[in-house]
Amino acid sequence: MRPLKARGRTLNENGHALICTPLVARTADVLQAELATILPKGPDVIEWRVDFFEEIHDPARVIATARMIRQAAGSTPIIFTRRAAHEGGAAIAIEEDKVITVYEAVCASGAIDIIDYELSQSAANKVRLRAASRKHDVAMIMSYHNFKNTPASAELVGKITDAENQGADIAKVAVMPQSPGDVLVLLEATLTASERIKIPMITMSMGGLGAMTRLCGWMYGSALTFAVGQSSSAPGQIPIEDLRAALKTIQRAVSGG
Repeated sequence: MRPLKARGRTLNENGHALICTPLVARTADVLQAELATILPKGPDVIEWRVDFFEEIHDPARVIATARMIRQAAGSTPIIFTRRAAHEGGAAIAIEEDKVITVYEAVCASGAIDIIDYELSQSAANKVRLRAASRKHDVAMIMSYHNFKNTPASAELVGKITDAENQGADIAKVAVMPQSPGDVLVLLEATLTASERIKIPMITMSMGGLGAMTRLCGWMYGSALTFAVGQSSSAPGQIPIEDLRAALKTIQRAVSGG
């Protein structure tokens, strides 16, 4: 895979996953408090889940808040995500065209480094957003989330390759296991995709059953893992302190240290 850099950090460097913590507060004031709790814990990346933000309808307020997050985060890369309700996000009261307008404004603001948008969205919206992100040198994740089950390995590999074929800088797949075997399906798909694509990818099996993928997904090709800084954004996320300690233990064992 070719490397992806954001603010001096390489997303898929040496095969070791970076740790991302989500911001899920509803207001700018609470976001500031959330940042004050999370940043001392040293996440490699921060994700602002703007679908939780109660002023998402106001591009000016979104930009002002993104700039506040950027100032607080310093050199830490920021992912900007409106997760659609049909893929597990919070319900919002604005149409998709307005969502794209918000994305375009934030890309132009210089406050964020990466955007996340669903593969399931219309081709026209993905093309429009891909153009805006490229214009402003913002990387783009194209993602697939399934909170009901785990599709077959071939289908998951197809989602990842679809993201690459549609121009994504990063592919993301998150699925819900119904059995321990489903967790192995996700890891198998990750390994297979890692041998076929050139862009970095992020994969995970969610919930308690899938928690192990947040610890060892990097061994199969996943470049980023999500952890709880203060509040979780998806089931199965592990507190950042516990995740970092476990990753160090596993990586030391794998390297023979």
